[in-house]
Amino acid sequence: MDSPPTRLIRLLQLGDLDAALRSDSIWQCVSCQTCSTRCPKTVDCASILDALRQLAFECGTVSPQQRRTVVFQKAFLDNIRRHGRLNEIELIALFKGEVFLRDRALPVLFEDADLAPKLQRRGKLDLIGEQVRDRGVVARIFARSLNGGAR
Repeated sequence: MDSPPTRLIRLLQLGDLDAALRSDSIWQCVSCQTCSTRCPKTVDCASILDALRQLAFECGTVSPQQRRTVVFQKAFLDNIRRHGRLNEIELIALFKGEVFLRDRALPVLFEDADLAPKLQRRGKLDLIGEQVRDRGVVARIFARSLNGGAR
């Protein structure tokens, strides 16, 4: 990370929102919550980084590489919303297809194709995928999260 979460929080305290939005660190964060858990002042750093990502996207300060993170997150959540569980093949197709359409980069479609048979042999790639029986529960979870957690 070019700036650890503590430094990003400090930039915000000093009013330097632009520097925080330009930081690659907000895109490298995997939302593991470690920074929030360890913060001695109980600041929810992970949620702040999430808000910074969203603000950077809305302001248009996102590089093409960072845009791929957004595309992946959207494809992942759409996949979970549809099936209740991750359908890996569909996720790969959605992500690679979207990146190809945005960047017009044909190699991106096939750059990892040689890994699929190896992963499948090791049982690490589910070609069919499963669906949750009660997808209504999944729909309610997504609806609740879009309403800010209201019941």
